[in-house]
Amino acid sequence: MRFRTSGVQSAAGWLGRLARLDLTVFEDIRSSPPATTSAIGVVFAASVMAGIGSWLWAVEWSPIEATDVFIRSLVIGSILQTLAWFIWVYLVFLVLARAYGTRTDFAELIRTMGYAFSPMALSVLIWVEGFTVPFGVISISSTVLLSFFAMQAASSAEPRQALVANLAGFTVFAVVMGVLANIGEVSAGGGAGIGGSAPGLFFFDLDF
Repeated sequence: MRFRTSGVQSAAGWLGRLARLDLTVFEDIRSSPPATTSAIGVVFAASVMAGIGSWLWAVEWSPIEATDVFIRSLVIGSILQTLAWFIWVYLVFLVLARAYGTRTDFAELIRTMGYAFSPMALSVLIWVEGFTVPFGVISISSTVLLSFFAMQAASSAEPRQALVANLAGFTVFAVVMGVLANIGEVSAGGGAGIGGSAPGLFFFDLDF
C-alpha cells in the first residue's frame, strides 16, 4: 500500500510539473522504471477523458444515441486509442533506433511519451458549445508538442530526427483513429458497424 501511495504521489508530482511546463520532468520520468505502468495509465486516463468529452457532446447537442456513443467512443474508443498510441511510440522507436541509429530505449519512450500524452485529457472540454474544435486542436497539438520533448529526453536524437520520428508516429496514429471513427459510421438510428470508435476530436471525423 505504501508503494502504491508513493507511485500515485510521484505521478501527481510529475503531472503537476508538466502542467507548469517544467520539461526537466522527462528526465526524472525516463530514469524511473516504475513510471512505465503509471505512464500507460496516464494514456488510458487521458483517452477516457477524451471519450467523456465526445459522449457529453452527444448528450447535449447531437441526435446520435448517447448510449451508443458511450459504448463506442468512451469505452471501446479509450481502449483502442491507447493501443493506437503504442503504435505511435513503436514507430518513433523504429525511426530513431533503426533509421537514425540513435540511442533509444523503448521502455523509456513509453514512460516519457506516456506522460506527454496527458494534454489529451483536455478533450473532455470539446462538449462545450462553440469550442469543440478549439479545445480538440489544443489538446492534440499540445500532446504532439510534448511528445517531441519527451522523445528527446528518452534518446540521443537531434531535433530534426525527433521531429521526423514524431511526425511519422503521429501520422499513423491519426490515420488509425480516423479509420476507427469512419468505418460503418454511427447514425442517428444507431448502426451495426464499428464507426465512432474514437474518442475526443477524432470522433468528429464522422460525416453526420
